[in-house]
Amino acid sequence: MSHGVVVGIDGSVPSAAAAEWAAREARRSGLGLRIVHVAGTEVDALDRDLGGGTVVPEPVAAIRDRVTAALPGLEVSCEIRPGYPAETLAAIGRRAELLVLGSRGLGGFTGLLVGSVGLRTAARATCPVVLVRAGEDGPEGLPADVVVGVAGDRPCDAVLDFAFRYAAGTGSVLRVVESRTTPHGPYATEAPVDQRQIRESLAATEHVRLQDALARWREKYPGVHAEAEVCAWSPARALVEASRSASLVVLGRRTPKHRLAAPRLGAVTQSVLHHAHSPVAVVPHD
Repeated sequence: MSHGVVVGIDGSVPSAAAAEWAAREARRSGLGLRIVHVAGTEVDALDRDLGGGTVVPEPVAAIRDRVTAALPGLEVSCEIRPGYPAETLAAIGRRAELLVLGSRGLGGFTGLLVGSVGLRTAARATCPVVLVRAGEDGPEGLPADVVVGVAGDRPCDAVLDFAFRYAAGTGSVLRVVESRTTPHGPYATEAPVDQRQIRESLAATEHVRLQDALARWREKYPGVHAEAEVCAWSPARALVEASRSASLVVLGRRTPKHRLAAPRLGAVTQSVLHHAHSPVAVVPHD
């Protein structure tokens, strides 16, 4: 049984923004919203003080009440859980469609978006994780673009499926961004040829290859307008720049093949999480 959309909150402003984002997504998707506050050993202390009855901390209750007042028809539950936040939220996420967290920071290349709890949770969860910070409602005039980063000749199915489904549900344009640098040459040819023309031809070939890779996804989601973009910037820079006009950036995270391997985020994913201007979804895949 799915728990629908789960949002982890701590009563802070960023977690309030995450709860509001998660509530809108739950309503859009026709799912229930489960609000979870992981309090560590504080739960045991509350149980002792109240004779076994745990109360919801006031900042958490305020966020819950704000969400239910704004979306009165939404099914909302709120609970306090013991444990370490990242591990507990990742465990809850095993039965969720989506896990949403708040993140602190300034954004852009001048500050950090995500804290240690967000990074650890995104690295461990088996469901997609979306990280949101306060003031990240996206550019005016939504639906804004959805951006998905891809790499290699065979883009990951799980990541593209999530991105296409989200774009279909929100009526957004989907920008499929791949970073692939074309060597500057010089290129050896039998006849004198403008080296720039060669580079442009190679770039056009890469664009056609990406278009071909998207063909079956366009057939599966015919209502989604998907644009293929191949750029010469580094992957992190390309996605951060694309996030300026995006409602969501979608990235993949490879799950460890060995059960004892430490969960981790790749360098590109970490960089985008730190510097993006929009919410970021991290989708686990094999």
